[in-house]
Amino acid sequence: MLFYILTALGGYLLGCSNMAFYLEKLMKKSVRGGGSGNLGASNAVILLGWKAGILVGAHDIGKALLAVYLTQWLLPDLSYAPAVAGVACVLGHIFPFYLKFKGGKGFASYVGMAFALNWKLALVIILLIFVVTVLTDYIVSATVMSAISFPLSMGIYTKSWILVLVLCIASGVMLWRHRENLIRIFIKGNEIGFRSAAKGEHRIKK
Repeated sequence: MLFYILTALGGYLLGCSNMAFYLEKLMKKSVRGGGSGNLGASNAVILLGWKAGILVGAHDIGKALLAVYLTQWLLPDLSYAPAVAGVACVLGHIFPFYLKFKGGKGFASYVGMAFALNWKLALVIILLIFVVTVLTDYIVSATVMSAISFPLSMGIYTKSWILVLVLCIASGVMLWRHRENLIRIFIKGNEIGFRSAAKGEHRIKK
């Protein structure tokens, strides 16, 4: 149990590293002051442009990969430790302690965790993310699809429902953090679409 606690703590601390926050300070532009108001890759694209968004996304994916792979290397005999580390990393991204527990929404880190745990399933989900985003014009649609499909796919693949429950912690929190996006899509109708973000219509002016 002690190793699982330490694994969760280490994953959480890795997840707390936030590139959008670093860029916000470096570029002297408020990522939290516009768009969806969160410190994540999609909002960085909307407000800072594609280069910043790619950098943030790569960082968020990379820290989850590191959390899972490092745990697999250090604790090879603990079956659920890599998933615990990945989930903790996603939660660290969403609830960083030094930002009053207000970070990003966890999607990029979730994708990184999924890839590290099972790259074959993750590749299928990444393809579906692309297709769903293009068809619906909303990244949040792909987020909902991923959060539901990955735990279920892992359960079928591994036949371990304990693993499903662990992954559902990250899925549930991530979906909860996207509730405002869903409200803007289905109720208010003013969510910023993928194509609009690509055109830079909501970007912070220099």
